[in-house]
Amino acid sequence: MAVGQAWAIGIAHFMLRIDVPVYWMGLGPILLVSSNLWLAKRVRRPAGISTSTLLVWILALDILSLTGLLMLSGGSSNPFNLLYLVHIALAAIILTKRQTWALVGLSISCFGLLFWIFRPVPELDIHYAGEGSNLHVTGMWISFTLAVLLVAIYAARISQLLRVHEGTLLHMQAELARKDRLASLATLAAGAAHELNTPLGTIAIVAKELERFATLTSGDHAVAEDSRLIRKEVDRCRKILLRMSAHGAEPAGEAAETIEVRDLLDYVCSEFPRERVRVELPRSAPLSLRIPVHAVQQALVALLKNALDASGPTSQVSISVRVTAGGVAFVVTDRGKGMSPEILRRVGEPFFTTKDPNQGMGLGTFLARTLAERLGGSLTFRSSEGGGTSAILALPSEVRSSLRVKAGSWRNA
Repeated sequence: MAVGQAWAIGIAHFMLRIDVPVYWMGLGPILLVSSNLWLAKRVRRPAGISTSTLLVWILALDILSLTGLLMLSGGSSNPFNLLYLVHIALAAIILTKRQTWALVGLSISCFGLLFWIFRPVPELDIHYAGEGSNLHVTGMWISFTLAVLLVAIYAARISQLLRVHEGTLLHMQAELARKDRLASLATLAAGAAHELNTPLGTIAIVAKELERFATLTSGDHAVAEDSRLIRKEVDRCRKILLRMSAHGAEPAGEAAETIEVRDLLDYVCSEFPRERVRVELPRSAPLSLRIPVHAVQQALVALLKNALDASGPTSQVSISVRVTAGGVAFVVTDRGKGMSPEILRRVGEPFFTTKDPNQGMGLGTFLARTLAERLGGSLTFRSSEGGGTSAILALPSEVRSSLRVKAGSWRNA
């Protein structure tokens, strides 16, 4: 608007030879530019007064500046008085109803003053009978064009900002909903750990008595071995329940530790038959990462378990490691039938699963994705029907070569 005002003043004085006080009118664009620079600096360092109040005063200053220019160049006969509508349109979009009506009243008052206080410019009078075209009519067309363009530009920019703001709010709502679900899972995990502790203790006692009977009384070594296996699995369940009651659904709260990728994947693969999991690592020195080890291990276990469930009973799945610009990506690929686009869009939602009833709760992928996002990474899926599925767990972490081990390539299967 400042450039437009300076352009109009220059055209009127130097090209059309209209007698206007150029130097006094030049204060208008200067005031407009200065107020905008001051506003930009003030908004970056807000203190005391709200942005909305600042905008009211800035728009009021713009209206007064426009009024001063019009008073010096014909008053109400100046066709550029239509530009009052630009300020009103902008105020209606970004300010409150009370603030907008205050600026409307100011604009009406200022326009009324133009009928009483103004410097006459004969060339701009609508009844001017001089040579050439009627400048008032021409100016009306130009001012209408400028007003329409400015309103369209401002409205478009404000609408874009509102859409961005709305998108940010929707994202925050989704994050809050996800945190609520995690809080519910934490409560569920703690309750389950408390309730299951008693029956597991009973199973452990019965298994111990069964082992003693099989060893000392009946001499059945097979039953004794099965009893020891039951006790071992019960102890494992107790450890899992202990972690659940301590951490609930907050695996990302675990402290970060340094671990080599080989050791990380060794633990993950130990949970499954070795012949069914193939590990592929980059041809470089073994990598060391600083991550919440247990949380990442459980996430990879969940992804591998899903891959094995999706594949055939004898099919092999692979987990490969890729070094990326921002960290490391673990890619788990199965040999299943793949997923449709509809299922891909829902993968990662809590309690959503494609498995048969009683085969899964749909929480493993959800917790893995939540962990990745909390660490600043991501969990994505690539799949095509009939072509298998790849789960890509990308974690931003400092990746460094281990100097204690000879450089080379290795692969675990």
